Amino acid sequence: MFDPEIADIRFGTGLSPRHKPPQSADAMLNGLVGPDAMGTAFPISPFDDYRQTIVDFYAARRIERRAKTDADRDAARKDRRKVNRAAQKAFAEMIRATLLRRINTRTGFRERLAFFWSDHFTAKGKANVVRFATSPYIEEAIRPNIAGKFEDLLIASVTHPLMLHFLDQNKSVGPNSKRGKRRDAGLNENLAREVLELHTLGVDGPYTQADVRQLAELFAGLSMDSSSQFSFNRSFVEPGVETVLGRDYGRAGKLEDVHAVLRDLARHPATAGHVARKLAQHFVGDDPDPDLVAHMASAYVDSDGDLLRVYVALLDHPASWATAAQNVKPPIDFVASALRALDPPAAHLTGRRAPNMRDLILTPLQIMGQPWEAPDGPDGWPEDNSYWIAPQFLAARLAWALSAPQAYRPDLPDPRDFARTALGKRLPEDVAFAASAAENRWEGIALVLAAPAFQKH
Repeated sequence: MFDPEIADIRFGTGLSPRHKPPQSADAMLNGLVGPDAMGTAFPISPFDDYRQTIVDFYAARRIERRAKTDADRDAARKDRRKVNRAAQKAFAEMIRATLLRRINTRTGFRERLAFFWSDHFTAKGKANVVRFATSPYIEEAIRPNIAGKFEDLLIASVTHPLMLHFLDQNKSVGPNSKRGKRRDAGLNENLAREVLELHTLGVDGPYTQADVRQLAELFAGLSMDSSSQFSFNRSFVEPGVETVLGRDYGRAGKLEDVHAVLRDLARHPATAGHVARKLAQHFVGDDPDPDLVAHMASAYVDSDGDLLRVYVALLDHPASWATAAQNVKPPIDFVASALRALDPPAAHLTGRRAPNMRDLILTPLQIMGQPWEAPDGPDGWPEDNSYWIAPQFLAARLAWALSAPQAYRPDLPDPRDFARTALGKRLPEDVAFAASAAENRWEGIALVLAAPAFQKH
């Protein structure tokens, strides 16, 4: 049942000429609990470090607005722009680090799961340098928790400052709280709704609008201070007991009440089904085998949401190893797996002569339909294949396949060798023939990358 090449293509970041695929499901799982080698080799600063950039930017902007002389205003504007340029440079380095992790990893399942969960718990900054804070959020809230209990991942993500900023939770005030009585402020239901609908029970889950309202009242108090650090503001908390799915919370009016409701939601059977189906859909196919979903959901329930046990269930079910690939690679998977197969020298991604990140990565991904870490809403990226195979998106993939490989590998490999590297035993005869018949190397490489066999997991 287990197939090393399927393991690397469907559950990892693609085949590589330098790294052998995992040789067992146990090896894949061990890669989730061992040291984070890629995080160490290609570091991304956690949000707690990146916060200083946010603080510096807004401090300079306040000084600029309050300046009484043109000289002071110009000096503050220069400081603000300097911080912004540094943030943009850091953002480019985050992208490079993410790509280098995918290119160089021996534990591709880890990188794919980090992406899956960061999409499940989508959070992004809305303006200025906060726009570049998603990778630091992933590094801090998501990556350390992908092989633990779902409830710990849920709490880390939902209470993270970037999530609170993204869903305007820091503006939510209990109407009858101390602060609510002193100012014209209202309750914001965004976070409560997304926790129930997207993060835990699912859109068809067993909750009502009353549950959303009560959960929002319980969440009042989750906030962040002027330095973008998490805070729990007791003066925002709605007094009294809140009832969510028939259980009472909030008698103490403390952060522990929020943690308690999140743990209960994480352990709910509906959450087990929602998470299991979404994982199966992401890794196996748009309409996954119901028995696979049930098998994973059962492992979730039996272990109180131990994600490692859920991954075991995913990998030990025959439906996960079907020979035929069903999922179209989203653009980031397409680009990253192409670069992994090309195996460009590290200097071509990180050195002074590295190709322009915007022209070769950011803009193409946007045209393909997946701007970097910027889905349209809190529901993240679509899982359905139909979204990614729109004609304009496919045309953008072909354009990238024709232009980008030469920039990253001026010494392009022989297309025949590349085809075997990129597709392994899944190399179709027509793709092998096209690679061998191409008039030049860059056309041959492009034909392999554009082939349906490479475009799917």
